[in-house]
Amino acid sequence: MSQTQILVVDDEPDIRHLVQEILEDEGYSVQAAADGESARLAYTQLKPDLVLLDIWMPDVDGITLLKEWSSSGDLESQVVIMSGHGTLETAVEATRLGAFDFIQKPLSLAKLLATVRKALDSRPQNQAAGPTGLQTPAIEPQGNSPAMQLLRSKAKQAAGTTSPVLIMGETGSGRETLARYIHHLSPSTGRMVILDHSQASDGNGRNYLFGSVSNDRVVKGLLSKAAGGALFIPELHNLPAEIQQLLENAIESGGYTPRGASAVSPLNCRIYCSAQADPELAVQDGSLSSSLYFRLNVLPLKIPALRERPEDVPELIRYFSDWFPNQENLPYRQFSVSVQNRMRNHSWPGNMRELRNLVKRLLIMGGDGEVSMQEVEEALHQSIASAEHGGGVQQALFDLPLREAREKFEHDYLVYQLKKAGGSVGKLSESVGMERTHLYRKLRSLGIDPKTVSRGEG
Repeated sequence: MSQTQILVVDDEPDIRHLVQEILEDEGYSVQAAADGESARLAYTQLKPDLVLLDIWMPDVDGITLLKEWSSSGDLESQVVIMSGHGTLETAVEATRLGAFDFIQKPLSLAKLLATVRKALDSRPQNQAAGPTGLQTPAIEPQGNSPAMQLLRSKAKQAAGTTSPVLIMGETGSGRETLARYIHHLSPSTGRMVILDHSQASDGNGRNYLFGSVSNDRVVKGLLSKAAGGALFIPELHNLPAEIQQLLENAIESGGYTPRGASAVSPLNCRIYCSAQADPELAVQDGSLSSSLYFRLNVLPLKIPALRERPEDVPELIRYFSDWFPNQENLPYRQFSVSVQNRMRNHSWPGNMRELRNLVKRLLIMGGDGEVSMQEVEEALHQSIASAEHGGGVQQALFDLPLREAREKFEHDYLVYQLKKAGGSVGKLSESVGMERTHLYRKLRSLGIDPKTVSRGEG
């Protein structure tokens, strides 16, 4: 741990010194910076494993610094944003730019240390480690239903190959988790990097994926960063058509050319990608290239929705009620058989993610005793009401990892707006200011069926 370098950036001396002392007591090597300019210099010299970055500073704000590091291709560190005046919009912007997490001031010691540990455990070199490496073992898909037993068997078979893997399933079903599990089991010694659609779709997608060379300055693209490991592409159909074509060409030829370069770089990574339950619908509406789909659909794996395997719910409750106390120091609470049975009969529209977050909420908000039926009913009602009315969403989102917070907010927001539009995608397009084709892709990626919503079932 003594080799781990952490940079703390905060203009408040008391906070800066306190955080530095706490982390040094934990055995980390810590350097502090009081402003943006000092942070720039320290980042260049230190190349830290982790940056704890305040947003509001007198010269340069933290988001601007994060944007500089991200756009330059120099963001090799994990970044955790700290702010006493955080908003959901700030959190979304931070994760779009590559931040690992977002924590609010005043800082909780337990929360700070837990976030630091998670961020460091998620570093590329740790993710790249094999079964004997430094990383916390990847999470095995949970559940003893026949469907999950078959899925685990297929995942283990897929791990022994180098072929592309297409993972299908509803939002919240754990597609990225399954990809990480397969990669963990594979003989690969490289890391798995994850494509961020906001960067792939902002007009700079080619540079983001393939890299660029200009004036002897080399900016690594995702394919270069994934060399020797794997690239995970969530929601394959959301890639712009141009990027889909370039990716297909790279897979077909086994190489790609960074913008401005003359030499071809070999494609030296495995491709994992995710799609909704029926990606052929995306092929039919033109949002997904049929040739790219068939080229990547070598090893298809489909994760069953949680409502299709209710027998797995009690096991999942036990798993998460043990996991959160061990990993995040939350209090342990028992779930009675009657409570488990009530949760077993819930439809879980948000799948594994919804169940996990509900268990976490019950552990945080409850006391030390057994989880009561009233608590569960209130939590389930709150979850449903938030999705239906868009109310009380923001605070709950701050308890989620950034990527999940963004996805849940988009889901709940669009469901709310779609209900206001009477299920009409045309009216929704006008009210939210999104082009209809892009909107259809977004709805599909979030598992939103306009027909279901219009019937009051979404």
